[in-house]
Amino acid sequence: MAHALIVVDVQNDFCEGGSLPVAGGARVACEISALLHHWTRQDPKAPDYAVVVATKDQQIGRMGSDGDAFHPNLDPQPFAAIFARGDAGASESAFDGRTTQGATLEPWLREHEVDRLDVCGIGDAVEATALDAVRLAFTTRVLTQLCTAGDRDQLRSAGVTLV
Repeated sequence: MAHALIVVDVQNDFCEGGSLPVAGGARVACEISALLHHWTRQDPKAPDYAVVVATKDQQIGRMGSDGDAFHPNLDPQPFAAIFARGDAGASESAFDGRTTQGATLEPWLREHEVDRLDVCGIGDAVEATALDAVRLAFTTRVLTQLCTAGDRDQLRSAGVTLV
């Protein structure tokens, strides 16, 4: 089975200077990009991910805007797929997103034989994604150094490993 990385909502709107800024968002974008740089080069610091995917929060009225774009510190080249959540009132979990072709995350991961997930990114959607991943029987870790704050006690009690 395979290991995947989910990069959650690293968009301009959620970084400093955006319409819904989260403190540390730009730093997280830069550090995730550094990790992805090692992964694409397959150098000794590269994690063993089979695939890397990203999510976007595309609430009504923001789709296609500058705020909707990935933060410039984050290189989107390595993403095998991007799962967008766009319905007003939708869950914050990446598992409720869809690709432009209509694929949803859980079946996509299963088709790629993924059973282990690392989750990183910005905002409450990281926590929601990790909790859903555990509920769906994925072995799940949250990369705390590559995230803005979340409810770590709730994640631990749900069976998420924090690294």
